[in-house]
Amino acid sequence: MGAALRRIQLGSALSAFGLGFTVPYLYVYVAQVRDLGAGTAGVVLAVFAMAALAVLPFTGRAIDRRGPLPVLVVAAGLAAVGAAALGYASSVPAAVLSAAVLGAGTAVMQPALATMLVWCSSTATRTRAFATQFFLQNLGLGLGGLVGGQLVDVDRPASFTMLFLIEAVMFVVLGVVAVTVRMPRTASIGAARPTDGSAKGGMRALLSHRAMVQLCVLGFVLFFACYGQFESGLAAYGTEAAGIQPSTLGLALAANTAVIVIAQFVVLRLVERRRRSRVIAAVGLIWAFAWIVAGYAGLGHGSQTMATAAFISTYALFGLGEAMLSPTVAPLVADLAPESMVGQYNSAFALCKQLALAVGPAVGGPMGASLHGPYIVTFVLFSLGITVLALRLGRRLTPVQDQPSLAPAPSRVVAVSLPEGGESGADAADRAVSVTAPTAAAATAGR
Repeated sequence: MGAALRRIQLGSALSAFGLGFTVPYLYVYVAQVRDLGAGTAGVVLAVFAMAALAVLPFTGRAIDRRGPLPVLVVAAGLAAVGAAALGYASSVPAAVLSAAVLGAGTAVMQPALATMLVWCSSTATRTRAFATQFFLQNLGLGLGGLVGGQLVDVDRPASFTMLFLIEAVMFVVLGVVAVTVRMPRTASIGAARPTDGSAKGGMRALLSHRAMVQLCVLGFVLFFACYGQFESGLAAYGTEAAGIQPSTLGLALAANTAVIVIAQFVVLRLVERRRRSRVIAAVGLIWAFAWIVAGYAGLGHGSQTMATAAFISTYALFGLGEAMLSPTVAPLVADLAPESMVGQYNSAFALCKQLALAVGPAVGGPMGASLHGPYIVTFVLFSLGITVLALRLGRRLTPVQDQPSLAPAPSRVVAVSLPEGGESGADAADRAVSVTAPTAAAATAGR
């Protein structure tokens, strides 16, 4: 079980490393290196995001019918083809089509990897498994962006082609690593593998699950108020209102990643034994404060140095909130899902995330560039809305769903069958044998 988790985490980190090589430079590559213009670059970025919206509604059912492993392998292959094709794309149709293939492949990988983590973990181990995945993915993205930035040269298109080929290789490695994973065969997983080729339930069952619907709404607001603003509204606000130099945006993103990497496991120990709904509510308060700090950076009357420090601090505070969310939100999706619909629940949540990432820049970009005061007030209110939604969600969760540490530990005592008619109660007590409990991942059945 541990080996399977480690391999999944390794593959996930490598794919994030590959994405880090190219995603920060995609706009520059299309617009300047291939000389296709800013308009085409915008279309390519939009297609990259919209491809996810096109495939995610069908991904969950495929995962629940076929299992996450074959879906992940196909998605990794698709992403590898898209990345390699994009490295050689010199025309508008080629760039757009390649971006669509790459976007579709990377989008499908998310719920497939999440479902594999669910299958290879239990309620007791799931929190740490998802936190580790988030840590490794951010580390991979950060290192990929750092290394990629040292290799690219705008005057040498071949340097960008090399980056996209490295990304393609990373996706191939993910597929190979996934094939070597031996999925567990335990009582808790047996019911999660449909044996009749169909997954019971469907979208109607999911929409009738009020706790999951509330979690999806909460997820949309989370990603809209944070990730959907990083490279659009918040960046525009920083450069226009706070006078931040473009190079400082890179420092701010680096501070965000550094906080996640440094704080992840410290935060994990603090949140593991607390209610998930309360942890998410606290994130809303932290992010509200982060937006107030951003307001000081752009609307205050301090020095440029203070404004720059405040702006970088905003990204760092967002990173602290992200570190608190990683061991709470994704495991909660898994714990709410019926055994035969884990893939569909993960895909539905990924779809809400992708919608937020598509709508966030469209709303935040223009506001951050021109409506500075209203922009800050709007997202302070959205962050406070996260707190309200999280507390309301907590009322619909069972005690164990909200706080997995309350789940009873498996018994360590095994009763031994005795022959009929022979022993006294004391003798029978002496025959009880204490054994080492199996690992939590193997012993915890169901949710």
